[in-house]
Amino acid sequence: MQPPIAQKKTATLQTAGHSRVDPYFWLNERDNPEVKAYLEAENEYTAAMMADTKELQNQLFEEIISRIKQDDQTVPYFRNGYFYYRRYEKGAEYPIFCRKKQSMEADEEILINGNELSQGYDYFHVGNFEITPDNKTLAYCVDYVGRRSYTIFFKDLETGKLINATIEGTNGYAAWANDNKTLFYCQKDPETLRSETLMSYCLETNKTKHLYTEDDETFDLMVYRSKSDKMIFMLMFSNTSTEYRYISTDEPDGSFRTIQEREKNMEYQVIDHHDKFYIVTNYQAKNFRLMETSVKNTGKEYWKELVPHREDILLEDVEIFNDFFVLSERKQGLVQLRIKSRHNNDEHYLNFGEEVYTAEISINPSFDTHLLRFSYCSMTTPLSIFDYNMQTREKVLLKQQEVLDYHPEDYVTRRLYAKSPDGMEIPISLVYKKSTRVNAHTPLLLYGYGAYGYNMDPDFSTSRISLLNRGFIYAIAHVRGSQYLGREWYENGKMLNKRNTFTDYITCAEHLIKQGYTDTEHLFGMGASAGGLLIGAVINMRPDLFKGVIAGVPFVDVITTMNDKSIPLTVGEFEEWGNPEDEAYYQYMMSYSPYDNVKAQDYPNMLVTTGFHDSQVQYWEPAKWVAKLRDLKTDHHLLLLYTNMDAGHGGASGRFESYKETALEYAFLLKLLQ
Repeated sequence: MQPPIAQKKTATLQTAGHSRVDPYFWLNERDNPEVKAYLEAENEYTAAMMADTKELQNQLFEEIISRIKQDDQTVPYFRNGYFYYRRYEKGAEYPIFCRKKQSMEADEEILINGNELSQGYDYFHVGNFEITPDNKTLAYCVDYVGRRSYTIFFKDLETGKLINATIEGTNGYAAWANDNKTLFYCQKDPETLRSETLMSYCLETNKTKHLYTEDDETFDLMVYRSKSDKMIFMLMFSNTSTEYRYISTDEPDGSFRTIQEREKNMEYQVIDHHDKFYIVTNYQAKNFRLMETSVKNTGKEYWKELVPHREDILLEDVEIFNDFFVLSERKQGLVQLRIKSRHNNDEHYLNFGEEVYTAEISINPSFDTHLLRFSYCSMTTPLSIFDYNMQTREKVLLKQQEVLDYHPEDYVTRRLYAKSPDGMEIPISLVYKKSTRVNAHTPLLLYGYGAYGYNMDPDFSTSRISLLNRGFIYAIAHVRGSQYLGREWYENGKMLNKRNTFTDYITCAEHLIKQGYTDTEHLFGMGASAGGLLIGAVINMRPDLFKGVIAGVPFVDVITTMNDKSIPLTVGEFEEWGNPEDEAYYQYMMSYSPYDNVKAQDYPNMLVTTGFHDSQVQYWEPAKWVAKLRDLKTDHHLLLLYTNMDAGHGGASGRFESYKETALEYAFLLKLLQ
């Protein structure tokens, strides 16, 4: 079967005084029948080329879901008189959100049954849900398309019936006032999908009220109720700056007050407790520090330092209790939880006991407790939820993810360092089965991301076991652009330093080959979204390094996207990538943009995936990229494009259905080893 050939329709694009010819620009016509026909033809071609793996895909899918405990339940947390939890029923795709009054022995009350609400929809996702302080009314958010635009529904919890009121086009977050009838929410622009308007809705009168519109296109809005339940926070944020405003939950018609006006490159987050605001900020502190101030005097000139800035430790998060601070700190890439008394100088760290792991502060609704709830996992240890007594230092395992037919002692996880040409030590986390013979012929999948300061931490994956059991090594390259080694690690992988992300990844690949973990005939690359950009840039630079690559929802048409303000989320991204209307950024983006740098050369085998309703990376970017690669590449390697016509950026919804795409990806890798 011959691959589809996309028609060329010349379009000339102007940016920063430069002209570029784009023969596949027409693929952005979402409603054009020719576009859908092309995408469906690519899907048919992918299915045909992968037909010999159909049985393997089915086997992988059944393997992966067989490890999942089907009738599972989350650890309950207690808030405002009720225990809240999610549970799954055998064979069901979606969670059921429940609560029990005062005791887990009480009768169960079903709040949201995802399996019932999803019927008739190809995609379904529940966002946040909020319950009135009197526990009588539920507001919950649902996305039925995959573009992260949520409809708010209301439910009377005394009768169990839906209320005849809905709010469309929200960002999936909301907050009730103490009057039990006023809901605050953020409306999205229907075209750009930017969360830009704060609204309130009165359930009693069925009337909405406009409160605020954010005019700066680089900023988004979010609204939420504080941990103390005394305040409603409006958070305005860009990639590099934040501003908080608040009102009392007792005064829904009050005016929002500003804590600290936004400043360029200054970020802060706020926790309220009694008469104080506790503030985590990078103000005069690249790696952030902890401050406090009175609720009466909130500007930064009043902030008092509690935990100072440190050059070698990134302060990521803080949890407040009556007697303790819990600081989530990242040192040498690993998260440490530091318990600090609020009454004296006593402090200590939790000891996790593994070389490579990840830990996170979990749900802690109450100030008045000595119990810290946190989560822990590693590449060999399934997700584990603990309660830790900060006073007695006793740790209790509440639940560990039950993985059927899995024995952690059969696997090993390690951390390596690869030295970049400019002298940086790039961390690599890896895992493999102890019985795997590690040599130049060992298949290795190297994952990379490296953007927005987001860390790909070494966590646990049930699906990954299927690769490890077939002799694969799985590795994560902690490249610049993440914050794995602190804020500077992020800043050295963005804007005019973006190429460091790609060269770091290449360095890691070369190091793994040099150390005898694999070779170019057994090395595979993988990344998604901004990680798909990484894959696209790297295979233009060093296509010889990889046997094959997988690029998921890849951001590959950098200049065209960043030059079109009508595309969802573009303007807010200027602080991550730069604005191509600036000559310096145009030239720099041109040096790495995967689509613009496709050339006549051999490329590795490639599987590219996307979602037709993707709000983060529009489907046409990977579609255009594949079309151009087909036209110019000089090899006969596989080049496959799979478009999920019913999903968005996160792929298929449901806890099982999404693994069909995972099975396709794994089958692609295994096919290349035959």
